Amino acid sequence: MSLLTFAAGCRQDMQNQPRMYPQRGTPLFADGRSVRPQVEHTVARGQLYETDYFYTGLINGKEADMMPFPVTTQVLARGQERFNVYCTPCHSRVGNGAGMIVDRGYKPAGNFHDAKRLSEPLSHYFYVMTNGFGAMPDYKAQVAPEDRWAIAAYIRALQLSQNAKLSDVPAGIQVESLSSIAEKTGHPEYAGPWPMPSTAINARPRTQIIAGAPAQTPNPPAATPPAATTTTGQPSKPPARPSGAQQ
Repeated sequence: MSLLTFAAGCRQDMQNQPRMYPQRGTPLFADGRSVRPQVEHTVARGQLYETDYFYTGLINGKEADMMPFPVTTQVLARGQERFNVYCTPCHSRVGNGAGMIVDRGYKPAGNFHDAKRLSEPLSHYFYVMTNGFGAMPDYKAQVAPEDRWAIAAYIRALQLSQNAKLSDVPAGIQVESLSSIAEKTGHPEYAGPWPMPSTAINARPRTQIIAGAPAQTPNPPAATPPAATTTTGQPSKPPARPSGAQQ
């Protein structure tokens, strides 16, 4: 008797009921799709970003030359770190569009120091990272919005650094040339301006952030390059020398 009671309770309704398999069709719905599309004009709670400058980089549908939050030293440091991870393979560490992927045959990347990019508003770089542009895919899945803005701020700082003058440095800040830093650290003196892709795509010697670096020495020796100079006068760790660069 107890066995019959147990058997009567073991129904298989949930096991045998119709079900929808992902990516498979079904005759249940008129369009034949088992996965139902989202209802139009609805968003999840807390995800209405369509009109927010922080998430779109647009104000009334147009790019703007401003940041959505204050730029601090920490923001620029974060932007530099993310730039070096995601942007340098194509744009290079100085943003001249001659990264290692371009060296290997990929379509030339944008040069942040040409007249066209220098004239772009700040949010243009955020917008391109979010939506992609030309051969560049979007990076919104890899880079969070706040990091995209940090990268945009660093790109602007990078542009300013390549055209900086001693008069731009605040009073009381010590500035050293790469040649003097190289002498102090025992490195060879061969720092000079970074060539643009149109002149030399494979030879990329180091650059000085503040104008007045010594001229490039032809065929520099293969050695650890001197650190780059910052406006604080403290040397920062230089990028590794590309494997494809001329020695």
